[in-house]
Amino acid sequence: MARKLLIALAAGAIALTATACNTVKGVGQDIESVGQAGDDAIH
Repeated sequence: MARKLLIALAAGAIALTATACNTVKGVGQDIESVGQAGDDAIH
């Protein structure tokens, strides 16, 4: 029983980590696109 709980918690932690990674990557892409749009507007 404890082993199943540990496996479930580990799987949940991995899923949350993967989701957070994708979120940070998306924010980085948004910031990059805003920077590019500003650069295009200046030139």
